[in-house]
Amino acid sequence: MLKQYQLKNYHFQLIIYLSALTVIGILVIGSAEKSVQSKQILGFVLGLVIMVAISLMDYSFILRFSWIYYVLMLGFLVLVQVAGDTSGGAQRWLEFHGFRFQPSELAKIVLILFFSYYFTKHQEKVSTAKILLLSFALAGIPLVLIVTQPDLSTTIVTAFIFVVLLFISGLSYKIVVTVLAVTLPTAIVGFSYLLRHAEEIIDSGSSLAYQMLRIMSWLDPENPKYAERAAQQQNSIMAIGSGQLWGKGLNNSAVTSMKNANYIIEPQTDFIFAVAGEELGFVGSLTIIILLLLIVLECILIGRKAKDLSGRLICCGMATLVGFQSFVNICVTTGLMPNTGVPLPFVSYGLTSLISLYIGMGFVLNVGLQPKKYIRGIYL
Repeated sequence: MLKQYQLKNYHFQLIIYLSALTVIGILVIGSAEKSVQSKQILGFVLGLVIMVAISLMDYSFILRFSWIYYVLMLGFLVLVQVAGDTSGGAQRWLEFHGFRFQPSELAKIVLILFFSYYFTKHQEKVSTAKILLLSFALAGIPLVLIVTQPDLSTTIVTAFIFVVLLFISGLSYKIVVTVLAVTLPTAIVGFSYLLRHAEEIIDSGSSLAYQMLRIMSWLDPENPKYAERAAQQQNSIMAIGSGQLWGKGLNNSAVTSMKNANYIIEPQTDFIFAVAGEELGFVGSLTIIILLLLIVLECILIGRKAKDLSGRLICCGMATLVGFQSFVNICVTTGLMPNTGVPLPFVSYGLTSLISLYIGMGFVLNVGLQPKKYIRGIYL
């Protein structure tokens, strides 16, 4: 399980990017909600220790037990349905002796590891009907358990990661083109139908009504019917804009602050970027975006030099998780997408999310410690 590695292959720059981003997050969280800052610091320290420990373990050995991780993950997701802790109308958490965690966050990492193993094992048959159907079934079970919590945003992110892993594993381009040719027109027609019947859906009180209300409040924020729901995003946009170039400063007491006036709901979690925009300004916001981009690029670069497909899938899976989730979160806070409620990786408050991400990055670092052999200027 432990191997002899060369120090020159350890990607310290990735650790620097992760640490810098997390520290910025801790500072902004302290300004948004001082009471939870110490917990985030604990999560940072714990995450670093776990990441370094995992980075020294052979990922190929750990992947052999992927089915065990998968079954345990399903067990936790089922336990959430049976005895989960409810907050804000959603049943997404488990609590043991005062320790509270969200299994769906850890499920993202487990699914990346599981499908990195599964697609590598069936690399030559990944485009066959049997493997494709089994893959969608294996991904579908946890996705259904997550969406019924309800947690549509996490379901979308997790589903996107699965699709990317499937594509990178060698899925035939003919299948990709065929699926896109069918799904894109269908999605457009379906979305158009939903928009035409939006009022009926919202008034029906069905499970789709809540999501439709979010979409309509985004598309038509000035409509009195959606004004209350749209206020959160509109306040977020104003907060980011008010920060201008350098921001109002962390822990400021300005009466014009949207955060200080409590106009930003849950500022330490999903809308942490709004607080960063207001208090750190354009420069601070850009710094966060650049660090996220550097982390994604570093994962991709490590993946390109991975010794096998499973290593490449782990790195690309983590790059997709950080990149796509960051894109969605920032689009929501800037009003470019409907409110979906996903945290900003390494910045938003949340111990389960933070530690899960550091676990994933530990595997990326281990992939980097085992690159392809480099002979005469080329990787073999």
